[in-house]
Amino acid sequence: MKTKLLLLSVAMTCAFSNAALALTKEEYKTQKDAVSSTYKANRDKCNALKDNAKDICVSEAKGAEKVAKAELEATYKPTTRNTEKVSKVKHDAAYDTAKEKCDDMSGDAKSACKKEAKMKHDTK
Repeated sequence: MKTKLLLLSVAMTCAFSNAALALTKEEYKTQKDAVSSTYKANRDKCNALKDNAKDICVSEAKGAEKVAKAELEATYKPTTRNTEKVSKVKHDAAYDTAKEKCDDMSGDAKSACKKEAKMKHDTK
């Protein structure tokens, strides 16, 4: 009987451990607002830049925001799907920024740079 109770308590602890790590609705909202504020601040820093440097900066700011939101969602609702989404968003953000960096190049170098960025994105 004691063994059954012990196993039951261990099983219940494991079942609810993810819930203990999840955020409350208020914590989620607060952190989501913080992510938006951070994005706006990073985006404002880009205004001082020009041409492709500004495009790269904006891409990095947008990517960081998307990753932060995906990670926040995965923390708020810890599911396998949300964890996979974080990985996908990270790869997509890196790819978008890599493409922007290629715009500083021209001709064959630009084409090769974009192909390499696409290859890295597709292999991850």
